[in-house]
Amino acid sequence: MVDPFEKFILLSVQLCGISSFDLMGTGYARRYFETVESIVGRESFHRLLEAFDVLPAAPANAALQASILNHPEFGPIARNIIKLWYTATWFQLPPTWRQNFGERPNDRTFVPYTYAYTESLLGPAVGAHPAGAKPTGHQSWTLPPAYLPIPPDCI
Repeated sequence: MVDPFEKFILLSVQLCGISSFDLMGTGYARRYFETVESIVGRESFHRLLEAFDVLPAAPANAALQASILNHPEFGPIARNIIKLWYTATWFQLPPTWRQNFGERPNDRTFVPYTYAYTESLLGPAVGAHPAGAKPTGHQSWTLPPAYLPIPPDCI
């Protein structure tokens, strides 16, 4: 049986197109797992992880799209997981989700961890550094950007 945290990492790899090594390297993987669970609730979050777990070992984009991203309950959560990794911000779930699945007391737009922004995936994904953080150094503009590699199982 796969641990829910491991399922979260595997789901995040597929959603974000980033390797588990790079996700774990942010230092926020466990915290993001706990953040999502505390906001959407253990039941909803674990149903999402179970829905992902029954997909083929390397889910095709169509299967992930149909079973997770297009699902009325799981889709908004999955898209927020993507945004959390890339921007270090949790965005309040849409009004229709809150109407259909209930309001959650912790569900609001906020930055869960003050310093997570410097480790967010947006900068590295576009070959840059987070604006205002992690300066690249003297004359770094002369070098081409270094993009995060796309894992083969996400193509």
